[in-house]
Amino acid sequence: MTAVQHGDTRKLGVLFDRHHAALFRYFLRLGGSRSLSEDLTQDVFFRMLRAGETWRADARFVNWMYRIARNAYIDHNRKQRWETGMAPEFDVPAPKTNGYEQEQELELVRHALDQLPPDKRELLVLSRYQGMKYEQIGELLGVETGTVKVRVFRALQQLRGIYERLSGGHHVLSRTGN
Repeated sequence: MTAVQHGDTRKLGVLFDRHHAALFRYFLRLGGSRSLSEDLTQDVFFRMLRAGETWRADARFVNWMYRIARNAYIDHNRKQRWETGMAPEFDVPAPKTNGYEQEQELELVRHALDQLPPDKRELLVLSRYQGMKYEQIGELLGVETGTVKVRVFRALQQLRGIYERLSGGHHVLSRTGN
């Protein structure tokens, strides 16, 4: 990003190659369609180019990038009053079962995630699916790491409750840590 700050805009292509797939999945998992996720991913790189001077060399690039991505998503929702919903392509890992059972469980997880408030869904997407550490999420959201841990724990509890209600209490989501 330092090279981009100094006018070498070709280096933005290198950053795009490294990070566009992760950003696309981030937007898709937050509930966007494929085309919306592509548009928002492109928007993030345009914003990075325009706001390149705000990046500090001593900061984590990925956190800065996700802060821009989060702002792009929020801005889009404000403008469009977009009703978020989980995309059908959501690739949630499932336990080993036969194909039909696995598809049913994936569908239940999608519906459960869809019913979470957007802030809790975002926490789970960042921590579980984007692989961000609690410390990074805290920096992104402007809260302490301990606060992130509590919020993720509560989001997982709420997700489990919704999932169990949807499944009739017959299935329990596995517990995972960060």
